[in-house]
Amino acid sequence: MAEEKQADTEILSGVGKMAGEKQGDAVILAIESSCDETAAAVVRNGREVLSNIISSQIDLHTLYGGVVPEIASRKHIERINQVIEESLAEAGMALEDMDAIAVTYGPGLVGALLVGVAEAKAIAYAAGKPLIGVHHIEGHISANYIENKELKPPFLCLVVSGGHTHLVKVKDYGVYEILGRTRDDAAGEAFDKVARAIGLGYPGGPKIEKAAREGNSRAIAFPRAKVAEHPYDFSFSGVKSAVLNYINGSRMKNIPIVEADIAASFQQAVTDVLIEHAMAAAEEFQIDQFAIAGGVASNQTLRSGMEVACRERGIKFYHPSQIFCTDNAAMIGAAAYYEYLAGKFAGWDLNAMPNLKLGER
Repeated sequence: MAEEKQADTEILSGVGKMAGEKQGDAVILAIESSCDETAAAVVRNGREVLSNIISSQIDLHTLYGGVVPEIASRKHIERINQVIEESLAEAGMALEDMDAIAVTYGPGLVGALLVGVAEAKAIAYAAGKPLIGVHHIEGHISANYIENKELKPPFLCLVVSGGHTHLVKVKDYGVYEILGRTRDDAAGEAFDKVARAIGLGYPGGPKIEKAAREGNSRAIAFPRAKVAEHPYDFSFSGVKSAVLNYINGSRMKNIPIVEADIAASFQQAVTDVLIEHAMAAAEEFQIDQFAIAGGVASNQTLRSGMEVACRERGIKFYHPSQIFCTDNAAMIGAAAYYEYLAGKFAGWDLNAMPNLKLGER
């Protein structure tokens, strides 16, 4: 066992040394399986996507009103080899052409993460390629590099998704300072719960946005929460509870419930808080570049509101296309490129870390 471990260490140090010495383009095969999308991508130099294959399970989980972790893990096992093969074929490249293998190792659903991590380790070991572990939130932030070639740190980024709401100061590639985060529900989680409450179903974000187009965003005065002494932190459980109380109160009093008005008013309440916190941070830290990322970043009300707020303050506004907002492997490849340049490679003991914090290793 000791001899095998020493051999593994020698292999790892060897591929790491080769990667550090390599000049020219770096092509990375990236794998993402943190939730219910099985994805693989081939990315060159962190900003050129040669392929981006995503196998979604959304139709399956819609039957249950949300993601079922055990089902998600099984579907990842069924699809991951096919997705990787499709990604390499679309890029017109082979595994031998890759300079490194990257994979999301946290945060996320532990079973889902384990599938991707095990696959990446096996491929990297067999092919003699360096292995790079990527933080899921870092991937979302890095999605902005793909279509915005001029974007470079420092900048502020608001990450809003079903599992995360973070306001992050990107000091350099791979160097982050979290200015604020949610104290309870993530923004996307609140969207899902409110959508379920008013009978729209799963996934909540797109359904709330669609219903809101027919509603009055000022019809109902839902609260905009602030966290005392932590001006950049978020809290969305209060507005979610306010929606539930409004629905229950209306039913008890036989007051007609207009779903579109509820959706629009709720969406506006969440958007107002996100924009207010983001712009306050941009002004305090005097940063003239601002980006959004994550699944909720595809919400057009948030995008347009943030764009107007940035323009009024002379701040350059960046956002990924919708395909790079939701979970995908191209963003993981973008983040992995800067880890590759820094020589930050993972060992064969890389494991899934479902509660991994941004900045941890």
